[in-house]
Formats: sequence, C-alpha cells, structure tokens
Amino acid sequence: MTTGGLRGVVRAGILGSLRKERVIEIKNRTELEAMRAAGLVVARALALVAEHAHAGVSTAELDELAEQTIRDAGAVPSFKGYHGFPASICASVNDQVVHGIPSRDQVLAEGDLLSVDCGAILDGWHGDSAVTLSVGSPRDGDRRLSEACREAMLAGIEAIRPDSRLSDVSHAVERAVLAARARDGVEYGIVTDYGGHGIGTEMHMEPFLPNYGRPGRGPRLRTGMALAVEPMLTLGTAETEELEDGWTVVTADGSRAAHWEHTVAVTDDGPWVLTAPE
Repeated sequence: MTTGGLRGVVRAGILGSLRKERVIEIKNRTELEAMRAAGLVVARALALVAEHAHAGVSTAELDELAEQTIRDAGAVPSFKGYHGFPASICASVNDQVVHGIPSRDQVLAEGDLLSVDCGAILDGWHGDSAVTLSVGSPRDGDRRLSEACREAMLAGIEAIRPDSRLSDVSHAVERAVLAARARDGVEYGIVTDYGGHGIGTEMHMEPFLPNYGRPGRGPRLRTGMALAVEPMLTLGTAETEELEDGWTVVTADGSRAAHWEHTVAVTDDGPWVLTAPE
C-alpha cells in the first residue's frame, strides 16, 4: 500500500507517524527472515488472485480469496482496518491508480486492467507487494504500460545497495521510465503524489521513497533496512484525484494506470526481494 500524497485522516495518520519516526529501522538476519516469511504469504495470496482474476469475477471475491489465504497461513491482512480501510487488498481497475476498494458491484470484464496491492503481518512483521494484471487478452497499450512499470520497479530494486543513497533508488526508477518512454513512444506519467516507504514492524515507516529525483541524496542505505519499492505509471497525466469514498485514487484524465511493488531488504549480497515467489 502506498504512502506519500495520502489525504485526510490517512495523510494525517501516516505522515504524522513518519515524522515522529526519525530513525530508519534496521533488522538483523533473523528479523529479515521473518519478513521473508510474511512476504511469501503475500506472494501466495497475489498468485491466487492472479489465477482467479477473470471476466465475471468481482473484486470482492478476489478480496475474500486473498484474506482466506493470508489467514490460513496464520497471518493477518495488513490493510483491513488500517485507518478504516475495509478490505484485505486494494483492487484498482483501469483508471484507478491505487487504494481501490473491492466491491461486489465491481465485476471484472474482458480487457480490464487490474492492479492488486496486498499486505500481510506474520509474527509482527509486514510484507507488502502489488501486481498489475490484464483480464483476458491484454490491450497492447496496457501490456506495455504494465511492463514499463514493472521494469521501473526492478530498476529501483537493483539500486538498493549498502552505502548507496535513498534517492539513487528514486533516480533509477525514473530513468527506467524515461527509457520506456523512448522505446515505446509513449509519454508515461509518473505519479508523484504517492511512492514507496520503509517497512518492517509497521507497514509505513521512514523513509518515504519517491519514484523520481536526482541521485546522491537522502539517507545512506544500510544493511538491514527494508523498503517497499512501488512505482505507479499512467498512459496520460500524472495528476490524480481521490474519490468521495476517501480512498480510491484515479487519474485526473481517465487514463489507465499500472502499479507494481515489492518489499526489498538491503543486504551485503545485494537486494533481497522479500515478497518474490519461492
């Protein structure tokens, strides 16, 4: 689940807690392994959601499947009840960027673009990950958008090294988007109001991780830190609006959006993707 440009009580709650949390949490190997266990729960839940995301299925059904998978693993959904969020996944369809609320009225149709964000808490440790899925045969534009977003996430992950700066990760994400723009001939919008975050004993912790910026700035990354890397791209404007439900974020021009995320640990051997499937 994203943090950054959150509005209302969510913004006050999350960003307020971030300001109080001046120190970036450092985990030892045992604690990172506990986060990996939580990450695997998230990976399994997302894999099952992807398997069942077909035309005629409601996003509420996908939410129920994810929650059952998480609870069967002895974990707790991170999102459900978080500042009042009513579900275990965020299910964002087409022009919805993030924080879409699953609903029985939201029935998937052939050609929809679905972004699913999922989190789980296991033994006090958090995992957080997101994927973008095409319902049925993907539109060419949707396929390229999702791939550009995924590539940007992977570039950010690759930049997570001990002694690098936080903005090196942001810069790597942005450079990957610029490369995808040049390759695809599409002016993908980088959503700037939302971004990644530190994660561990809480879902949203220091530091906030923008998806753009100059390199060489911000805190140094240290072994034992963990970050959620999560770019959000659009096929049009980077401007977003929040719907009256107080959660769902949509593109201001109605263009489609994609969202990818992994929880990643900083290690001496390079980035460890804690939410990758086994």
